[in-house]
Amino acid sequence: MRFARFVHAGGVSFGVVEGESGAGTKGLTVAEIGSLPFEQVRFTGQRWALADVRLLAPIFSSKVIGVGRNYAEHAAEHGNEVPKEPLIFIKPSTSVIGPNDAIRIPPQSQQVEHEAELAVVIGATGARRVDRAGAQRAIFGYTVGNDVTARDLQRTDPQWTRAKGFDSFCPIGPWIETELDVSDLEVRCEVGRDPEQMEVRQLGRTKDMVFDVPTLVSYVSHVMTLLPGDIILTGTPAGVSRIVSGETVMVSVQGIGELRNPVVSLD
Repeated sequence: MRFARFVHAGGVSFGVVEGESGAGTKGLTVAEIGSLPFEQVRFTGQRWALADVRLLAPIFSSKVIGVGRNYAEHAAEHGNEVPKEPLIFIKPSTSVIGPNDAIRIPPQSQQVEHEAELAVVIGATGARRVDRAGAQRAIFGYTVGNDVTARDLQRTDPQWTRAKGFDSFCPIGPWIETELDVSDLEVRCEVGRDPEQMEVRQLGRTKDMVFDVPTLVSYVSHVMTLLPGDIILTGTPAGVSRIVSGETVMVSVQGIGELRNPVVSLD
């Protein structure tokens, strides 16, 4: 199932996205549910064309955990070695935005970059000190993420909190896909000013991760308790590059969908 969170005339709801994925939202509908996605699904009977509602970030998260250098080519493009165990960091919940929300370039940085990623969403039971099998059971589903990073600040600061933590630096969406084999999926990022002429900046596959998804979930759960709705960003392929005001960033993961965000400047 595909779970979304959306704004409609009556307020904000969770819903199940119905229809075959294709070009954007054409032909898709969203059926409202009267529960959280993790709970037993209870349909309210209300339904809208997906094109007539505004999608939000698909879930509330107490925290977002990022994973650095989890693709060998990305580590190499910055002159870094592949870590011997997952390199993790935290992005604050206030960095999360949804589809079509603006990535805001802060005045402190002159080099903000995109990072296209598969994002893991933790399910109802959470996870604490689980093995690989327990990690699989703890996963609710997957969405698309963009680990926006102020690269110049990442280089100058002794740790990554500021570079990774600005408001709007964690777009996720468009929805959560719960039925997906993520062992070998295409991860893509396109950037451009014209929606019809986007440039491919990143193109990788999840099979090239240094540490696979169950390993990451298990590892993080031995550091901190993962709660329902928490997100783990699984690392980015090579090709990260600067984004500037006036551009749009489109990140997609095969089998999930596309996440588009315009870029604006706070100057």
